[in-house]
Amino acid sequence: MTTHFLQTLAELGVRNTAWYALARCLRFGGISVYRYQFVAQPVAAGAMRASPGKLAMRPVTSLAELPADYPRPREVVAARFRQGGCSIAAWKGDELAGILWYQFGAYQEDEVRVRYCLPSPRACWDYDVFIHPRMRLGTAFCRLWDEANRRLHERGIEWTCSRISAFNPASLRAHARIGAIAMGSATFFRLGRWQLMLASRPPYCHLSGTATSWPQLVFDTVPLEKGARQCKAS
Repeated sequence: MTTHFLQTLAELGVRNTAWYALARCLRFGGISVYRYQFVAQPVAAGAMRASPGKLAMRPVTSLAELPADYPRPREVVAARFRQGGCSIAAWKGDELAGILWYQFGAYQEDEVRVRYCLPSPRACWDYDVFIHPRMRLGTAFCRLWDEANRRLHERGIEWTCSRISAFNPASLRAHARIGAIAMGSATFFRLGRWQLMLASRPPYCHLSGTATSWPQLVFDTVPLEKGARQCKAS
C-alpha cells in the first residue's frame, strides 16, 4: 500500500494525488470525479520525428470504418461526427494501430457536461488519442502527432489544445514531451443527474441538474500565438 501511494505521488504530484484519493473515496458514495488538465502545444512545421515504418495514415470518416474492438461507445463516436469531429488514424494493414481526434471552434466533452470553446481560427482541439495496447511501444503515437502537425500546419493552425485526465500520468508525460503549456484545470463531480464543476477559469463554478445545462470554458490562445510569432521573428 505504501509503495503504491509513493508511486502515485511521484507520477501525479501532491495536488492530483490528493484529488485521486478523494475520487476513490467518493466512488463508494456513488459520486464520480473527473479532473482534467488543459494544455496547448505548438503545431510544428518541421520534419517527421518518427520513421514511416509499416503504418499507413488515413482518417476514419464513418462508424463503419472502426473495428469492433475499438474501445469507445458507438454513440459517443457518432456524436463526435455530428459535431464536426475529424480523425487521423494509423493502420497496420487492416488493423487500427491508433487514432487521434481533433475539432475546430468548439467541442462538447464526451465524459461530462461541458463545452470547450476556442475563439481563434488558428487553434483547434485534439482529444482522445488511442493507441492499441500491443502497439504502445512502437511509433504509432509519434506518427499520429507528426501527421496531425502536417495537416494542421497546412491549414494555418498554430496551436492545438488538449484536455488530459489528471489521473493519467502517461498522457501527461507524453504531452509534456511535445512542448505542452498549461492552461488550467477543471474538476467535475457527478451524482445521478447532478453535476458540479470547479474550474480554474471562468465561470469557475457551475451546478447543473439537466442534460441541457452545460458550462462553457473559453480558451484564448491569442497570447500564445503572438508569443510564437515573436519567437519566430527574433
